[in-house]
Amino acid sequence: MTIRLSLGHVDEYDHRVATFAHQLGLTGVQLHTPNLLPGEDGHWSLSELRALRERCDADGLAIDGLENVPLAHFWKIQRGAAGRDEQIENYCRTIRNIAAVGIDLLGYNFLATFVWRTSMAVSGRGGAKVTAFDLADIGAGNALSGYRLTPDESLTEPLTAEQMWANHQYFLDAVLPVAEEVGVRLALHPDDPPVEEPLGGAARIFTSPAALIAAREQARSSPAWGLNLCLGTVSEMGGEQSVNEVIDTLGAAGAICYVHFRDVRGTVPRFTECFLGEGNFDPARVIRRLHDIGFDGFLIDDHVPAMIGDPDTWYDTSPEAYCSRGRAHAIGYLQGVLNGLGLGSV
Repeated sequence: MTIRLSLGHVDEYDHRVATFAHQLGLTGVQLHTPNLLPGEDGHWSLSELRALRERCDADGLAIDGLENVPLAHFWKIQRGAAGRDEQIENYCRTIRNIAAVGIDLLGYNFLATFVWRTSMAVSGRGGAKVTAFDLADIGAGNALSGYRLTPDESLTEPLTAEQMWANHQYFLDAVLPVAEEVGVRLALHPDDPPVEEPLGGAARIFTSPAALIAAREQARSSPAWGLNLCLGTVSEMGGEQSVNEVIDTLGAAGAICYVHFRDVRGTVPRFTECFLGEGNFDPARVIRRLHDIGFDGFLIDDHVPAMIGDPDTWYDTSPEAYCSRGRAHAIGYLQGVLNGLGLGSV
């Protein structure tokens, strides 16, 4: 089996991002709610998806997958709010349209109040800027509240874990038959941070290896469902032990679609993001474990520290900020590990 790297989590795609990919020796990209897909009619249209595909093809880059439709397309689905059936219908249109242009992977999350951090600028190794979470500080609110996928609307009523599980089941029951029909895989991102306490009034449910296994059970082991294995989030649950458990269960079942490769120092209730190699797990051991269970998908870089001279790598999604020293370091690190293990391919 061959594990490859893709340039991942691209929000704003242009010639600079394409050049960055080629300079790093990569041949594919994974796009995250990309600016070239506005989805003004509540779904990603066939015409805009075709234009995106043609743009990347012209740049010599394959689209390895898409992740997270615009928040306006999905928040009612997550919250079980009035209007979710219309959003689900539009989501099914998106699934059919991405299949029609030859894209077979769509990542999603079920975070009704999105990712939370309590600090966006902790000093990491050598003064690099990283994010952090401490459950004791959630009373001050989400330090990531200004990010474009964080909901503007507060919850009018709390969302319990039971409601969130039911909302997820309702979503899967509606969309998986369509995904199966057209050959698209839907990949769930674990809840970040994986805490049991509600954040912003919404319970978190995908907070442990057991919960991720339960998500597959909700999908009735459909071949159209899998996990976006965000190693950083799973590491937040319980370090390398949690990572190993997810790989050995969902990975061995062929239910890992792709991997967000990042790590943290510490586990919930408090952790800090960090450079690869200084966190909870050993990157080489994890990659070897993925290989040994038969994983043959792709890895992407994910959140990266902002090194000297790098703009903010969360709020600033511009190509200038994206093509950063921190990102180049992460990708180079992974290339070195893959080559050292004799497993790598771009």
